[in-house]
Amino acid sequence: MGDVRELRSAGSVRRREALAETGELVLRAERSAPRAARHWIMRAVAAAGVHGTSNQVVELLAGELVANAVLHGPSDGEIRVHVRIYQDEVRVEVTDESPTRPRVRRPQPTDPNGRGMALVEALSSAWGVERLDDGGKTVWFTVENQD
Repeated sequence: MGDVRELRSAGSVRRREALAETGELVLRAERSAPRAARHWIMRAVAAAGVHGTSNQVVELLAGELVANAVLHGPSDGEIRVHVRIYQDEVRVEVTDESPTRPRVRRPQPTDPNGRGMALVEALSSAWGVERLDDGGKTVWFTVENQD
C-alpha cells in the first residue's frame, strides 16, 4: 500500500541500544495539543543536542501526527507523545484512542488540507503504525540526526 514503512538494519538495531534520552507528554485531544507537542519536542531534542534541520523536521512531523490525533480521534481522548533520542536518530511516537489508520493522501494544490501524512512519508527516515490491544494505535516516525 505504500503507507507504512519500516526499515531495519544491523545499524539501526545498534542505534536502538545507544539510547540518549527519552520522555513522554500526555495531552487532551484539544486544538492546543499540536502546538504544545511541538514546543515540548523541540525543547527535548534540542536539550539532547539535536539541532538545525533535524530538530525542525522532528518538530513539524510531531505536530502533524498530533494534529491528526486531535482531528480524527475521540474529542475527549488522550494523546501520548513519546520521544526517544538515539545517537544518530530521533524516534517520535504518537498514541491515540482511535483505531483508524492514517493514510497518505495526494491532495490537489488547491485543497486546504490533507498533506500531513505525505509530509511524514517524505521527510522521515521511516514511519509506521502499530495497533494496540485496546483499539487505539501508535503512529511513529524516525528522523536521522544529521547535524
